[in-house]
Amino acid sequence: MKNIIQNINKAFDHRIRLGIMSILMVNESADFNTLKELLGVTDGNLASHAKALESENYILIEKQFIGKKPNTTYAATKEGRKAFSDHIDALEKLIRK
Repeated sequence: MKNIIQNINKAFDHRIRLGIMSILMVNESADFNTLKELLGVTDGNLASHAKALESENYILIEKQFIGKKPNTTYAATKEGRKAFSDHIDALEKLIRK
């Protein structure tokens, strides 16, 4: 029997990472404050989970200044979109078993 959880991606195990990717899959990008508000997380939580996804090359983090205010935006990479889609497919197969 094939291992039914082998295609579940550990990078998306945490609910915050799952939330970040879910938002970025349906939006071209999202800024820090938008993600923070939608997910209901602290600055530190969001930053650390985003960094984990960035280290996997699943998201791109772009930092810039708008006037004198820092602005950080996030976007899913092509690799991240594929990995997340594969993860969701694996979850759906698991649920159907």
